[in-house]
Amino acid sequence: MTTKTVHVAVYNTLADWEVGAATAHIANGAWHREPGTFEVRTVGLTADPITTIGRMRITPDMALADLDPADSAMLILPGAELWDGDDLNAFAHKATQFVEAGVPVAGICGATFGLAKEGLLDDRAHTSNVAEYLAYSGYAGAQHYVEAPAVTDRDVITADSMSPFEFAREIFARLDLYEPHVLEAWYALFAQRDPAGYAVLAGYEATT
Repeated sequence: MTTKTVHVAVYNTLADWEVGAATAHIANGAWHREPGTFEVRTVGLTADPITTIGRMRITPDMALADLDPADSAMLILPGAELWDGDDLNAFAHKATQFVEAGVPVAGICGATFGLAKEGLLDDRAHTSNVAEYLAYSGYAGAQHYVEAPAVTDRDVITADSMSPFEFAREIFARLDLYEPHVLEAWYALFAQRDPAGYAVLAGYEATT
């Protein structure tokens, strides 16, 4: 069984809540279509520790310069205050390398600004916190903006900062992580607090 690696970018002021639902359940294989096939690794601009907006310290598993799309199943870009400047341009450039290699990229909140500035949203349906926010990037894709919590178009996933569970759902679907009915149950339980979702997940776990 081959283990696939999902890489999560980490940098100062990272918005902790935006990717936790995704990373926790990518790493936990209890309900996966193929348990044990996915792992999560963190990627920093360098290997130096970073501090999230919640003041958590994270030491990256690797530096961005060492990340090759061929070794990854997906690159996840969390939001951060630094996206509005040029500090994280290298991650946006790496996202282009991923997309050109046919490897998906998922960006939420401020990361959508970086993807827009990079030109990756010029011809793709996408979303963000508000349309006006992306307009400041100077991108050419405003006509493709969608008022939705999360959107997938080909190899690019985007989401607003208020929708970590919708973001995770799009990620799981793109990775083919769960059977469709299991994905629906996961979302029902964690995003909608529907106990019926737990029954489905518990039943699935019992048979795998």
